[in-house]
Amino acid sequence: MRRKLAGVSIRTWLAAAAVLAVVGLIAAGVLSPLAVGQHSGGSGTSVTSAEARDYARSLSKAFRESAEKVLPAVVAIFNRPAGTAAAEKWEEEEENPWEGTPFEDLFRSNPDLRRFFRDMPPFPRGPHFGVAGLGSGVIIDPSGVILTNNHVVEGGGKITVRLQDGREFDAVDIKSDPKTDIAVVRIKADNLRAAKLGDSDKVAVGDWVLALGDPFGLEGTVTAGIISAKGRAMGIAPRENFLQTDAAINPGNSGGPLVNLDGEVIGINTAITTRSGGNQGVGFAVPINLAKWVADQLLKTGKVKRAYLGVAIQPVTHQLAEQLGVKARQGVLIGEVQPGTPASKAGLKPGDVILQFNGREVSSTNELQGYVEQTPIGSTVPVLVLRDGKRLTIDVTVEEQPANYGLARRGPMGRFGRPESSRFDKLGLEVATLTPEVAERLGVKPGEGVVVTQVRPNSPADEAGLSPGMVILEANRKKIQSVADLEKALGEGAADKGALLLVRDAQGSRFVVVKAEK
Repeated sequence: MRRKLAGVSIRTWLAAAAVLAVVGLIAAGVLSPLAVGQHSGGSGTSVTSAEARDYARSLSKAFRESAEKVLPAVVAIFNRPAGTAAAEKWEEEEENPWEGTPFEDLFRSNPDLRRFFRDMPPFPRGPHFGVAGLGSGVIIDPSGVILTNNHVVEGGGKITVRLQDGREFDAVDIKSDPKTDIAVVRIKADNLRAAKLGDSDKVAVGDWVLALGDPFGLEGTVTAGIISAKGRAMGIAPRENFLQTDAAINPGNSGGPLVNLDGEVIGINTAITTRSGGNQGVGFAVPINLAKWVADQLLKTGKVKRAYLGVAIQPVTHQLAEQLGVKARQGVLIGEVQPGTPASKAGLKPGDVILQFNGREVSSTNELQGYVEQTPIGSTVPVLVLRDGKRLTIDVTVEEQPANYGLARRGPMGRFGRPESSRFDKLGLEVATLTPEVAERLGVKPGEGVVVTQVRPNSPADEAGLSPGMVILEANRKKIQSVADLEKALGEGAADKGALLLVRDAQGSRFVVVKAEK
């Protein structure tokens, strides 16, 4: 069955390459679409099977040469934890995880088989990093520097690296950055071949790429696909700007290189989105420019120093864009400026839309985050913002990000009283005067805003993401200090076209748009 499937795969590739040949010749102007497949009276031009095979061979050659350049630098990484609780229980108590299944007797009488499957945990669903204990890496310096994922080497176990020539070495040094899921491993070995690093900023959607690594322990595996998207944030790691690819990535590929047709590493394969535990055509890689920046700092100082502004930001959605006078996804919106931070010192304000940072256009929150964090600490950069419909440039001197920055600053919400309340039926919203208890827990002063006490299910307020316990600080760019202020700001049909609210909860401040029901 495996041979048959392999044969089908080869024929499928050749057929696909032939189609690509025709499309490529049409795009280049060599053929007209009507000429394809025509053989009428000697007129017109036709693509011969020989031409199609030549094009297929050229594509195959590009794949082969790219793989040959990088494969010698690809390594398998084994993380052997020092006696995990599950492993010890299975070893010492001879627990049989297949009890009650048709395989119970087989695994009971065959300890070697049981031990083999013990090291291969079941595949979880959803975003998935890979098989614990098995991963890949790529040599980026012939002195023995290997780039991989943090989740491949974390846990404090013994790290062993196996080269393509079969040699094995224990890691002598490991440095990691959990925020980007990047790690650097050092080994002491001679005659190492390093891969060439490319420029991930130049990668475009539709570019051919190869994913190299050791899925399921199958060393030296190469799969092909394209770049499906850029700038993906999946909630997998605190700092994300993934390249998305449909090149097959499976458990064990983590930490291996994503390579362009020039044989340059343009990403580090990190995760997949899957319902089965295996590849479903949606894989993610850390862009090599980000991975290299992290690796350089890990090698120099053992940790990553990041710059910061001190603002809470959010995407500019279609609803927000209409209120702010910009296009959707043009810039990012500041929801909160934290006191004593570089942003506060420079004069940035909630409601400002950051359009450019240091001369670079900004279109997403993770993009801005990357630009800021990689800015040299202490440098002063221009920030172009839109404020009240006017563009202005503000110079900001970035500072080093505190170690605990970005962690939750406030505890969970407690109960709150409602001494004075008001209901906005068209919005499905009820608010009350802010009590000192809630104000303290949310980091605001009593009298700054009103607290949301009820939200009707499926109402405009519910659809906008409002929930009990949130504090409304502004409405249509007017500060709210009492229930009466909110009634005035939303009165006379002000919410019929959509009201712009600045709200705060335990996660920080952000803007939302609530449009009244007709």
